Amino acid sequence: MEASDDADLARLIGSVAEGDRNALRALYAATAPKLLGIILRIVQDRGAAEDALQEVFVRIWQRAGSYDPDGGTPFPWIAAIARHKAIDRLRQEKAARLTQAEEGWLERLADLGDGEADLARRDALAHCLDAVEPAQRDCLVLAYCEGWSREELAARHDRPVNTIKTWLRRGLTSLRGCLEAA
Repeated sequence: MEASDDADLARLIGSVAEGDRNALRALYAATAPKLLGIILRIVQDRGAAEDALQEVFVRIWQRAGSYDPDGGTPFPWIAAIARHKAIDRLRQEKAARLTQAEEGWLERLADLGDGEADLARRDALAHCLDAVEPAQRDCLVLAYCEGWSREELAARHDRPVNTIKTWLRRGLTSLRGCLEAA
């Protein structure tokens, strides 16, 4: 952006800090397309990106007074708010998927089926999964039912990827041994 654009954005942010709604509209008109692009690259869903963009401008409205023009140009300040909001949105979505994974892990692992053999296999699977260490069970369910990568599991458990590989291998070995004994 040019220096005159920076001065205009800084002036608009200053007016927003004073509660000027028209300044917020003008700031939105001047920056929303670029901010939407930033958010969309992160969340990769247009609807979620548009929702996040609205939240960005609520945050700008709330925090405009904290912008210091001597601290840097205005667009990077605004873009940082957008980036953080997009990342927060991804974390919220992942947490929602995780909650769903924790609540329905057994139903996704075994079909209910109609036959008694299916029910017996499901009960055996539930029994054997309960015997697996919780962290390993979590990794097994998320990896094989939800399609999580080892890298995602490593980030979730704050462990190295090699540790996750070991947990998956040990969990599967334990599960196989239990199911063969059942």
